[in-house]
Amino acid sequence: MTMPDKTTAQASEFPTPEFQTYRVTTIAFAHFVHDLYTSFLAPLLPLIIEKLALTLSQAGLLSMVMQIPSLANPFIGLFADNKGLARWLVILAPTLTAIPMSVIGIAPSYGMLLVLVFVAGISVSLFHVPAPVTVARYSGKFKGRGMSFFMTGGELARTMGPILAVAAVSVLGLARFHFILALALATSVLLFITLEPTQEPLKAKRRGSLTQAYKEVRHILNPLAGILSARAMMHGSMGMFLTVYVEQATGSLWLGGTALTLYEATGVAGILSAGTLSDRLGRQRVLFWALTVAPVSILLFALTSGWIQVLWLLITGFTVLSTTPVMLALVQENARENPAAANGLFMMISFAVRSLAVVAAGAIADVFGMNMMFIVSALAGFTAIPFLIKLKK
Repeated sequence: MTMPDKTTAQASEFPTPEFQTYRVTTIAFAHFVHDLYTSFLAPLLPLIIEKLALTLSQAGLLSMVMQIPSLANPFIGLFADNKGLARWLVILAPTLTAIPMSVIGIAPSYGMLLVLVFVAGISVSLFHVPAPVTVARYSGKFKGRGMSFFMTGGELARTMGPILAVAAVSVLGLARFHFILALALATSVLLFITLEPTQEPLKAKRRGSLTQAYKEVRHILNPLAGILSARAMMHGSMGMFLTVYVEQATGSLWLGGTALTLYEATGVAGILSAGTLSDRLGRQRVLFWALTVAPVSILLFALTSGWIQVLWLLITGFTVLSTTPVMLALVQENARENPAAANGLFMMISFAVRSLAVVAAGAIADVFGMNMMFIVSALAGFTAIPFLIKLKK
């Protein structure tokens, strides 16, 4: 019997140059389902605020608590790299996230609500750290396109989530809202069937470290950290408080959900185009364009009204949300030896700065009003420009 060639045996370690549309799309669909559940927090927030008599600062803290587990993202990534368990993390996370998010509406107290969103946050990290690495492996040389597909799933969830959440709670009521858990269970089964065990890299028993992962990507991770920090107030204030802002201005929860849906819908268009364009035009160029337009559009959104304000809302969604797949592609292109750990570092920074920004935005809104919150968010967004220049160099 002829022994298999060593090169052939190790071939599955390396990404294929082809773009595997079916597998990438399946993971993107799982991202859609997973983030559908986490997107329920913002549209249900007005009901939760009324039920538990919360302040906006307390409401903002919910998002921060959900982000706290992201501090462990690098360790989750290192675990996935060293043990080769990325497949199981991706499979189980949609269901694990759906369980607590399906019962947030019936939480009897603010303390229990904090516990539920914290548990959901753990599962969010278990999904978001290994999933982009798996997508990159199946995207070949088109990592920007792969990340666009992946992030489109998440943004579609946040686009449809507000309307679906309001519709579901209108039909089922908060007491039976947990029936929506069935979709997550079916998605986990689909992932189990689609993502075969043979997808795991053969180097599963190696011993990487966070220090090695950081050294490998620090030349891009450091400026990206500055960019993420500058973007956080824009991203957090619009994503968390837009529904509340519109509901308070119009008295309609449906209009609040519709506004968030429009914001996320243009975000889908931005995400789907940005990653693909960055494959052709360059990552830094696409980032620079998006992050210089975004703060201008938020500033004008805060200072206008009527249909002009709606126009600036659409532009804001397109630019603010389009940057993530480009940054994910940058990280994966530079993280050859420790892809999940490097992605964990990136995601930790992203989630941590956004959670702090949401709390800060809520505090500003409590004291100075929501319009001032959006203005401050826009001014913070302009601080991304020096880091964009550094990244380009």
